Amino acid sequence: MATPNYGYEKRQKELAKKKKKEEKLKEKAQRKAGESGPDAKDDEPDQEAEGSAH
Repeated sequence: MATPNYGYEKRQKELAKKKKKEEKLKEKAQRKAGESGPDAKDDEPDQEAEGSAH
């Protein structure tokens, strides 16, 4: 029976984490760039509703 290659598995996990982190940062940058777009308007009423509920 072959022995497991833990180094390979670790490297694959690291690459997956790095890719996910980069995608997350890219999405965050897009949201920030489009802050003045329709998404920002949708967020504002939610925040006001939460504030008035107290």
